Amino acid sequence: MIEGANIAVAKPKSGVDLATVVGLISGFGLLAGAIVLGGSPASFVNIPAVLIVIGGTIAVTTMCFSFSEIGRTAKVSLKAIFYSMRDASETAVQILQLAELARKQGVLSLQGILDGLRSDPFLFKGMSMVVDGTPGEEVEAILRRDIHATQQRHAKSASVLKRAAEFSPAMGLIGTLIGLVQMLGNLDDPSSIGPSMAVALLTTFYGAVLANMVFSPMAAKLERNSTEEALIANLYLMGAASIGRQENPRRLEMLLNSVLPPSMRVHYFD
Repeated sequence: MIEGANIAVAKPKSGVDLATVVGLISGFGLLAGAIVLGGSPASFVNIPAVLIVIGGTIAVTTMCFSFSEIGRTAKVSLKAIFYSMRDASETAVQILQLAELARKQGVLSLQGILDGLRSDPFLFKGMSMVVDGTPGEEVEAILRRDIHATQQRHAKSASVLKRAAEFSPAMGLIGTLIGLVQMLGNLDDPSSIGPSMAVALLTTFYGAVLANMVFSPMAAKLERNSTEEALIANLYLMGAASIGRQENPRRLEMLLNSVLPPSMRVHYFD
């Protein structure tokens, strides 16, 4: 609760995304099980193939972006496993409570609870502008630009992973060609044919695994998380703009429910 007002702060829910963890463990577990059942797991480990596919994919992907973008993607990718997300219904209720307080006691009454909103910089920014007397239309325009900029950053991180998913099979194909060339160049030496063929086949295998079991799923999860964050941000935007325009909170409730999924819609004034 925010001190001095009967308003519940929507706390972010932090934890491990079980869907991501279970999916990764199950996928690689089934793959490892099939390899072990085949009776020769050591034959699937080849250092040259790892260098070609993983090292090559990282190098070529880095060429398409900057070091800062690659580093940011690595940090953002952790959010696919360790998430911190607010419940949309609880967020909508909090916004309606703020709107009701502003309606009954005036917009300046929000000044006393701003410190309790600092845990969410986006909401704090919106309410601060409202308290400062910024017109609702201007508040909406500023916050909408912030949302757009945030989505662009998230899209950039997802695009890095998508690009890596495109390059890893290509690096696998390059490794296959290297292995075939080495094999054909040493047909007179039977002992070199096996290692060369291993490189040729395992690079394709590694590339397919990275693309379809790591990079593409991670990119999809980041896009999903970005959509959920955008929903919360839009709820804050609608609330701040409505309070700034001094609209009836009941109208705000209808607006919020218009963007919330049916299962998350609120009935605050019913």
